[in-house]
Amino acid sequence: MERELTLELVRVTEAAALASAHWMGRGRKMAADDAATNAMREMFDSIQVNGTVVIGEGEMDEAPMLYIGEKVGCASTPEVDVAVDPLEGTNILAKGLPNAMSVIAIAERGNLLHAPDMYMDKLAVGPRAAGKICLDDPIEKTLEIVAKANNKRIVDCTVMILDRERHQKLIEAVRGAGARVRLIGDGDVASALATAFDDTGIDICAGIGGAPEGVIAAAALKCLGGEMQARLEPEDDEECERCLSMGITDLNKILTMDDLVKGDDAIFAATGVTDGELLKGVRFRGGHLAETYSLVMRAKSRTMRFINSVHDLLYKPHYSYIETK
Repeated sequence: MERELTLELVRVTEAAALASAHWMGRGRKMAADDAATNAMREMFDSIQVNGTVVIGEGEMDEAPMLYIGEKVGCASTPEVDVAVDPLEGTNILAKGLPNAMSVIAIAERGNLLHAPDMYMDKLAVGPRAAGKICLDDPIEKTLEIVAKANNKRIVDCTVMILDRERHQKLIEAVRGAGARVRLIGDGDVASALATAFDDTGIDICAGIGGAPEGVIAAAALKCLGGEMQARLEPEDDEECERCLSMGITDLNKILTMDDLVKGDDAIFAATGVTDGELLKGVRFRGGHLAETYSLVMRAKSRTMRFINSVHDLLYKPHYSYIETK
């Protein structure tokens, strides 16, 4: 993949973030998601890739665009897998809460796990603890390992966990070990990403969330030298069959980084929609001006770029003001 793609992908996430930001705090998550999806898909028409969506808005009969299997881009090469979440955190955006983002990851064709839309048990850590963790270890042992790797006491470590009933035992175990818990309503990708940046204060991301988001998060962590381990958690026979049809034959297998994102290269881009630990949200500056804050990374070079852009919306042919009444 050409390195120029990094900046091109930021244009894609910026478009989705700008379109969905108008819906912040308005309580209409589907309208916000539709706006982000439409803008992202339209911007893809200008990107020089031959992309196939492997993680997107659902199956062809469930989503009008950015569906699994859809072709995106306007070139014959490079051939890439595309994983998108035009608006990660639809609920939190609708409520005006932190950490809504537009995210995308690409890798060479065949290198992203075609994760079915189901639950996945995940454990994510930053670069210092990479290669030292195991999903099957008790959280108490994982805390010891990560605390040592991060040169902290366990009492100073923070574990980010989705605020769900299914995580009650995990939450109690973390607190029982003496560590702190940061509960979030949504935002699987943002929480995993936070483990790789010291200033977020997040040491571990643990618990069961969405499998598609897990693959996107793994691509981001691959760019940062972090680690994610995961296991699919099908809830019924139909989901088990879905795994088998996608070539996942051992449902008990711990999926490593090389299972989630193969090869030595991947590109990840994100643009903030609402304020978060890493990225500010979209700022409407008055008149026709809007400001975005983005992060783009490449695994092959381990380069991170934080990009602050000012947009004159009158000169964005893909963008129009959205009626929000």
